[in-house]
Amino acid sequence: MKLLLDQGLPRSAAILLRESNVDAVHVGEIAMSESEDLDIITRADQDNRIVVTLDADFHTLLALNELTSPSVIRIRIEGLKAEALKKLLLAVIIECTEDLQNGSAITIDSNRVRIRKLPLIHS
Repeated sequence: MKLLLDQGLPRSAAILLRESNVDAVHVGEIAMSESEDLDIITRADQDNRIVVTLDADFHTLLALNELTSPSVIRIRIEGLKAEALKKLLLAVIIECTEDLQNGSAITIDSNRVRIRKLPLIHS
């Protein structure tokens, strides 16, 4: 599983994920800290990565553009430290592997995980 962590998430989480054998990069590591959300989506799609973000706009962009990839994991838990984020993402990867591989918008809050298949808007 290949992840692209968005701005707002701890850069050190990417390092911890790599130490756990997950191919993870942070936008800050690839000079995309100030990139537009759609550019991050495009880069993730080109690199076959899953976007991990705190930003609701990513799911909106997936819907408005009727995209079928990349998968996006939106974290709705503020203030997660790198270690907690790593543990959360490892659990989500295990539980949602097929959904992530097939294109999904996943929302995680403190009480549940919501999975929606892409595209979010069907013509």
